[in-house]
Amino acid sequence: MLYPELYKSLESVRWNMEKDIPWDEFDASLLTDEQAQTIKMNAITEWAALPATEMFLRDNRHDSDFSAFMSVWFFEEQKHSLVLMEYLRRFRPDLVPTEEELHAVRFEFDPAPPLETLMLHFCGEIRLNHWYRCASAWHTEPVIKRIYRIISEDEARHGGAYLRYLKKAIADGRQQFADMARGAVAKIGMLMAAARRTEKPLHPTNLHVNKDLFPRDTVQSRLPDPDWLERWLDSQIGFDADWEKKVVERILHAAGLLLGRKFETAQELNRYRKEISGRIAAAAGAAGETAPSAA
Repeated sequence: MLYPELYKSLESVRWNMEKDIPWDEFDASLLTDEQAQTIKMNAITEWAALPATEMFLRDNRHDSDFSAFMSVWFFEEQKHSLVLMEYLRRFRPDLVPTEEELHAVRFEFDPAPPLETLMLHFCGEIRLNHWYRCASAWHTEPVIKRIYRIISEDEARHGGAYLRYLKKAIADGRQQFADMARGAVAKIGMLMAAARRTEKPLHPTNLHVNKDLFPRDTVQSRLPDPDWLERWLDSQIGFDADWEKKVVERILHAAGLLLGRKFETAQELNRYRKEISGRIAAAAGAAGETAPSAA
């Protein structure tokens, strides 16, 4: 069981909103209206940890270890939303999200293969770590710069925890289950490492997750400004090709650690995915079963 160890390690580095945020260093002259609006959007987006947690608990009822870890992840993710709202409450109270705006991003996600969802959120944590580091560099006001650095470090640690659970699944003694985990890592890793080829940023908050609510079935589509994310990345914080390259390298490196191979490109990871898919199909055929679709 990983939860006790992860709880202890995350508890040891947990930051305090009163003591670790330099509120008294705020400089109003260094915060623009444009920047303040982006803080509001991120505060609402972080609130979406609530429906994500509900999804994780629903789809992982079979895994009490991972479900227990959700208590830590949920607390720390909601704290991100809270600290951003506290910043606005202190310095731009006119932009504090309303309860209605927060509740709008709480909606049900369709069930999905748990291992694929886990890998998706692992990649999402890597991406958020880099987005927030880039945002910290873009901002000019010292307090919000510090906040973004702090929460970016949380996202990196969360990614590390998800990596541990993926590693645990791959180490499972049941060959077919372990291969399902390998297939999930390869499939989602390949898609997320190829994100630069898509028109929109690939992140859990920007993916369609409820077919009955389409097209308003992404977290971003339910924000007060649904087009905000692309504008924030492209023309505000300047998340350019160099930043994206760092994300891709981290995803491929992590996939290599999990799968025991070195991957230089998403195409190499895709070839591995096909190899694992073939192995799963062969095993299912030998057993007279239908090959699982997750790989």
